[in-house]
Amino acid sequence: MTTARDLLVVVIDTRSGTSVEQGDLSLALAGAELIDLIDAGAADLDGDRVVPGPRQAAELAAEPATDDPLLRQAASSMVRQEPHEPVEDWLWRRGRDLVAAYLAEWGTTGSAAARWRARKPSLSIDPSALADSPARRHANDRWAAHEPVLTALAAAAGVGARYDGDPDDGTEGRDALTDLGDDRVVTVLAAVNEAVVELAGVRQRRAIETAAFDNIWRAV
Repeated sequence: MTTARDLLVVVIDTRSGTSVEQGDLSLALAGAELIDLIDAGAADLDGDRVVPGPRQAAELAAEPATDDPLLRQAASSMVRQEPHEPVEDWLWRRGRDLVAAYLAEWGTTGSAAARWRARKPSLSIDPSALADSPARRHANDRWAAHEPVLTALAAAAGVGARYDGDPDDGTEGRDALTDLGDDRVVTVLAAVNEAVVELAGVRQRRAIETAAFDNIWRAV
């Protein structure tokens, strides 16, 4: 299991079938992939830019220990020429329709897919659509242990408190991340949260514009 798959399991189980914003989850999944690629040595950060790691994507794809197809796809999509891609650009590019990709690759063409509202920006899947498995238990064990990376990514996706600097809104989780000893992971997680906040702002502006348009028509 990758961090992205663990995250999807946690979101489905924890939300108990209620909706999450598909865009938020897609950004968090992209962040999870990048963190796993950094951990595997397939990617690295130079400041806030994603650069190839000490191990190339081809090597990553060839090793059975890293046989996840979507993670290999993420590695192969890396921009390898200068100027390298900023982390935030990676999140927006790689995150596009990423929830759909994970659901499709998971083979959720039955009850789970039926509950996925593909034409709306939210996602709702009944946890009963996930079969009990060692992979599912592994994800939930990480969640129960409050593993800081998974906790922060889940928060960005809408499960738990976001770490945006508010003492009552996840700052404790943010402080825990600084204890990981890897500034690259903290950089990715911060970028995920910034992207989610930006996306929320876009949704809010669209909602205001739609409401104003509706009011104009009511007045006609």
